[in-house]
Amino acid sequence: MHPAPSVIVFTTLSGLGFGLLFWLGLGMPASEGWVAAVFFAIAFGLSVGGLLASTFHLGRPERALKAFSQWRTSWLSREAVCSVAALLVMGLYAALVVLAGVRVDWLGWIGAALSAGTVFTTSMIYAQMKTVPRWNTALTPALFLAVSLGGGALLAGQVGIAPWLLTLAAAVQLAWWVRGDRALAQSGTDMASATGLGHIGAVRAFESPHSGNNYLLREFVHVVGRKHGVKLRAIAMSLGYMVPVLVLVLPFSHLMALLAVIAHLAGMAASRWLFFAEAEHVVGLYYGKR
Repeated sequence: MHPAPSVIVFTTLSGLGFGLLFWLGLGMPASEGWVAAVFFAIAFGLSVGGLLASTFHLGRPERALKAFSQWRTSWLSREAVCSVAALLVMGLYAALVVLAGVRVDWLGWIGAALSAGTVFTTSMIYAQMKTVPRWNTALTPALFLAVSLGGGALLAGQVGIAPWLLTLAAAVQLAWWVRGDRALAQSGTDMASATGLGHIGAVRAFESPHSGNNYLLREFVHVVGRKHGVKLRAIAMSLGYMVPVLVLVLPFSHLMALLAVIAHLAGMAASRWLFFAEAEHVVGLYYGKR
């Protein structure tokens, strides 16, 4: 799949932002006043910034409001509804905490659930796509949630929880890569089934169906060199998981905590780029690209 920058920014920032909102909704950290305001500002900034970035991937951004109308059948629509509900509930919760010094626990729990639900609905946009075998697995929502909660705990300063959650997220990431590398081969889909000519005999590409580039090739076929992919996976694993965990087990300092967050963001950006770039849409089989 084409790794569009807007979608990479969206999935990276919104996942981290809603992850932080999840922990804030549970009262972690238990801060008030301007300190709480800073945490909420970061969480809302990441969440809203990511959601706004996603609109640039729409063919007609001015019609973004229509995304709310198909919630019965569309995971994209469910994500839109869930994200707005989470932001509204957590906005009220944040106002009470920051302005009145009142922490309404049940309101925070609802906001936390909606925040996690937003990340889940985002992941299901990809996990439900049978045409992309690498995404079509329960490991996809598990990965999105693990990364979001681990990164959110890191931003929330939960030193006791974050290393364990990030380690878990790293394990899920490795499992997702291992399973994904053989997903297309194990899906039973090949050039014969893609062209519908398998009943005749062995099918191979004689020449491209088109003399030039087209929309399908631009959006759904993106080939990553093996060496390039291995290098980016190493960057994602080391910066996204290993560096933050290592920093968190060392004596705490705000400078090192900032370094851990920056490293995590860079690693997750690399991971998200690979998430899209390595995704083999079965339409590529028709063009002999797989």
